Amino acid sequence: MTLLSRALHPWLAAIALAAAPAAAYADRPAPNCAARDGRHDFDQRAGDWRVQHRKLKQFLAGSHDWITFDGTLSLRLVLGGLGNVSDNVFNVPGGAYRGVSLRAYDAKSGQWATWWLDGRNPFGELDPPMKGCFENGSATFYGSESFQGKTVRVRVIWSQLSASAARWEQAFSVDGGATWEVNWISEFRRAP
Repeated sequence: MTLLSRALHPWLAAIALAAAPAAAYADRPAPNCAARDGRHDFDQRAGDWRVQHRKLKQFLAGSHDWITFDGTLSLRLVLGGLGNVSDNVFNVPGGAYRGVSLRAYDAKSGQWATWWLDGRNPFGELDPPMKGCFENGSATFYGSESFQGKTVRVRVIWSQLSASAARWEQAFSVDGGATWEVNWISEFRRAP
């Protein structure tokens, strides 16, 4: 391997990982997002929610210790329903914080994109969006983010969707999606 190819190797691997189709990281076949009109997929999520969170104390460390805490989510439709913003409050032990999810729908691809803004670091760079779509009553989103200086694959699954409840699950993969560590689960109940 030449000096140039050694220098480019990590960059090329990162580009290949980012450009690879979501199906390469899935533990199930990727849905054909463009096959259906998903612009109203989040309409039922609009409003105020109470949330019970459960997350690993340490991500990607072989931890089996979970912490639980409550929170709230308030989701509002924007862009005439082609987008939404959710304001989240996390009542974690040691002090609450807020975060915002911004989502937008692309009618050409049939996919939703989600960006995250963490209130603990409001001037931090946004990670590339997670992208995905709904199929058969659930949704799967994939993306990449930086975790402790390394790029990891991220998978989010929305499931158990109804007018009054939902489940959200996040998992990380460090091996291109061959294995996943579920590290955060949130159970949503419609606020009275």
